[in-house]
Amino acid sequence: MQLDVTVSSVGDAKSLEGGLLLLTALSAADGQVYAAAQGPLTIGGYTAGNAGNGRQVNHPTVGRVVGGGLVERGAALDLRTLPKISLLLREPGFATASDLAASINLDLGRNVASAIDSRRIELDVGAAKLGNLAELLARVESLGVSIHRHAKVVVNERTGTIVMGKDVRLGAVSILHGNLSIQIATEFAVSQPEPLSGGKTAIVPQQNVRAEDAPAKRVELGEGASVEQLVTGLQAMGATARDVIAILQAMKSAGALDADLEVI
Repeated sequence: MQLDVTVSSVGDAKSLEGGLLLLTALSAADGQVYAAAQGPLTIGGYTAGNAGNGRQVNHPTVGRVVGGGLVERGAALDLRTLPKISLLLREPGFATASDLAASINLDLGRNVASAIDSRRIELDVGAAKLGNLAELLARVESLGVSIHRHAKVVVNERTGTIVMGKDVRLGAVSILHGNLSIQIATEFAVSQPEPLSGGKTAIVPQQNVRAEDAPAKRVELGEGASVEQLVTGLQAMGATARDVIAILQAMKSAGALDADLEVI
């Protein structure tokens, strides 16, 4: 089984751009190694310049290795000795589990499958009356079942990326967004003494502090508003990607976001 691995630098590293994760053992809390990871890194940011004059976007010291983790510890099991076998849904749901069990029973013409909970469907291998377990699983895999998808919003705070499905629905909510911007600029001036005064040339820093407090902007959404209406409203009020992340988290806490909010 392959896993996505998140990698973070230690020490004084400035960027992982173009980096490669060497073979690394992944252990659990019990000290046992369960997986190994390696591969090229993908990051959602960059850094350029030096300490005096540079630019940094997002977090260049954190990256991901997509599919770079490989689970190595498994359990040896002979499927031919099992009287029953359980199927686990990748996306749990009572409606999907019930529909899958009904589709299996209809295809085999007998009561073989039963939904145990929202994730697990149990198959009675003996009641299927097929040649072997591989044939049973092959017929189950070929069945088509309608999936009842869950509304989900995925947020990547490191890159400022937000992905929202079309099934996301919003409750009646009023959003107030204020923008406070503080800018501090330092300029260095040279103080030159008069001739024959005995003074020394010195560099004097001059700091200019400017604060801007823009009036709060307001967006109103009706009951059952769609994602398109939310995005249009947030764009109209000039919200950035990080502003949208904070607004979505606040809406989830207020109960106005009818979707699972996942932060990666």
